[in-house]
Amino acid sequence: MMEQMPTSPEQLLAYLTDLEIEYKNTPHPAVFTAEEGEKYWKGIAGMHCKNLFCKDAKGKLWLIVAPAFKRVSLKALPAVIGSKRLSFANEQLLFEVLGVHGGSVTPFAVINDKDCQVQVVLDKEMMMQDLINYHPLTNTATTTITPADLMKFMHSVRHEPMIVPVTEAE
Repeated sequence: MMEQMPTSPEQLLAYLTDLEIEYKNTPHPAVFTAEEGEKYWKGIAGMHCKNLFCKDAKGKLWLIVAPAFKRVSLKALPAVIGSKRLSFANEQLLFEVLGVHGGSVTPFAVINDKDCQVQVVLDKEMMMQDLINYHPLTNTATTTITPADLMKFMHSVRHEPMIVPVTEAE
């Protein structure tokens, strides 16, 4: 039995509209990895991104958002963001805190993090793009927005993301 999401994709999109954030939402079949999504992204402008929900050795929660096909080193990242050793958090904690399931992780999920338990980390290169793409709380669509509008959204839900180089040099 699937739990009811705290915020539905439709409620999220209505919230973006209320904030006067322009977005384009493109439905597609469910995708669980960037590799799977690639076949549906051909007509969607902008950088596609991946999201890693992590917990550090002291129990602090992190949402790391980076370009879909760049490597993120969980070993090197703590020195960049000032955390302890990072590991992936479990599915139950993901749903409890962000209200989404694996495969649907997105920076938009912080709309459900009412206690601001999660520190969001946004990749610097990603934030320099014209358009960026994330799931709208479900992996059956892609929502395209500008980095400035992502920041507007983050501030509206009381989250102050770190913007740092997250991916390893090519």
